[in-house]
Amino acid sequence: MGKIKDDLRGPGVQLVETHISWVFLAERDVWKVKKPVSLGFLDFSTPHKRRQACEAEVRLNRRLAPDVYRGVVPVTLDQAGHHRIGGAGQPVDWAVHIARLPDHHRADVRLARGTLGTTQLQQIAERLASFHSESQSTGSLSRYGALEAVAANIQENFDQTADCIHTHLNPGEAREIEVWQRTFLQSNADRFRARVAQGRVREGHGDLRLEHIYIDDSGDLNILDCIEFSERFRCADVCSDAAFLSMDLAWHGRVDLAEQFLAAYARAASDYDLYPLIDFYESYLAYVRGKVACILASDAGADRRTRQHAAREARRYFALALASKRRPLIPPALLAVGGVIAAGKTTLAEHVAAYVAAPVIDADRTRKWLLGLSPLSPVPEQPWAGAYSHEVTEQVYAELLRRAQAVLTSGRPVVLDASFRSRRHRAAARQLARDNHVPFYFVECRADPSLCRERLAVRDRQPGVSDGRLDLFEAFRAHWEPVTELPQAEHIVLDTSLPPDMHAEKLRRRVSAWPVGLTG
Repeated sequence: MGKIKDDLRGPGVQLVETHISWVFLAERDVWKVKKPVSLGFLDFSTPHKRRQACEAEVRLNRRLAPDVYRGVVPVTLDQAGHHRIGGAGQPVDWAVHIARLPDHHRADVRLARGTLGTTQLQQIAERLASFHSESQSTGSLSRYGALEAVAANIQENFDQTADCIHTHLNPGEAREIEVWQRTFLQSNADRFRARVAQGRVREGHGDLRLEHIYIDDSGDLNILDCIEFSERFRCADVCSDAAFLSMDLAWHGRVDLAEQFLAAYARAASDYDLYPLIDFYESYLAYVRGKVACILASDAGADRRTRQHAAREARRYFALALASKRRPLIPPALLAVGGVIAAGKTTLAEHVAAYVAAPVIDADRTRKWLLGLSPLSPVPEQPWAGAYSHEVTEQVYAELLRRAQAVLTSGRPVVLDASFRSRRHRAAARQLARDNHVPFYFVECRADPSLCRERLAVRDRQPGVSDGRLDLFEAFRAHWEPVTELPQAEHIVLDTSLPPDMHAEKLRRRVSAWPVGLTG
């Protein structure tokens, strides 16, 4: 089979070798040939199995990159004994034909160049959330997210790295990963079962790394190279797909962007219950990547530079698997951002959340999720009636706090975006912070009523997530309960007629944020 590699690596064709494939890169095309390997978790040992894997790769990847995967083509052997892709002669193997996308559109390259930021991560998060919502979720697939299946996967990892792990970690470190992952599963069994019951186990991507994501300058997004060879690795809790990308961002040294991506995904998917499990899945997936690097590092058929590079990567991935159990860099806190209609709560909540790298849980989306509506579906109710009745509003605040608890459980800060017009709702948020032994801040947004009315007039012409309208403004102001119950240390008043970045110094004096120099 090494002759296929040598024959196909012609002039102007670059070879990239992985633990399971040879990838041939031409100027506008890519051909991927499966190696004839059987590794326990995959079996490419016969041409028939490799052809099946190639066909599955095209079919599955067209879900997220419909115009990129061209098809499956034969690798032929001519009379002179040379292998060709799609040439004359007897087919002896098979290749996936892929359109080559520009390298500078690849997310890891963008990250290195400083062109992968909040906008692109938001786009990826929204596309992934939409993909997951449309993906299969059946009883037969849900077994892959069950506690027993996840336990079997981590045991397989430990078994398959038993001969190489101590090359990269000392025995105490390796044992620490194993003990932590096993203990986490046992301690959080109910959470894993709840995720299955909630339908969060889907047919996903399975290998969502930066190098598989392409975003062009117009914002066109393609996600390539999903797991095609194993249903049990492709089908998992959606948290696993999100964790793969956040883990990879952390591996590239951008934990801040990892947290931004998770926050964007949680909002887009209305899935804040992933937070208590995210560190476990990041550790598990970093270990998987370490295992893959180990396999390539010990592959005698790979060239020396490839093996050396793989050995360095294995060490970094295993170290990241160990680090995932450590406390987050920013201490947890609960920040409630409130104020009257059109006081600028949502804009300021987004600013505060970016400052502390926290997810935003907002009342508008939560209310519509509870009602089974999309975020942009209008709900034109009279004040305190229908979707905005006292009963529904109580359900909204209860769900806000439940979701906030999930985030705080993971040791991360969280931002709540709601009016918090009543002292009772502010007290409930404050009590949640106390129950979790974290700081509480109520950030009150204030603006002149005339400015609020101007904002509402614009909103009436350009509807969005919020249903706050000009005809509700006076009724809402009349029901606002002034903040007299909070100590000064927990009450931050900001004038939202000013640009959000002008509030940075006031926030910096009160709220912990990323250490200077840590983010890119």
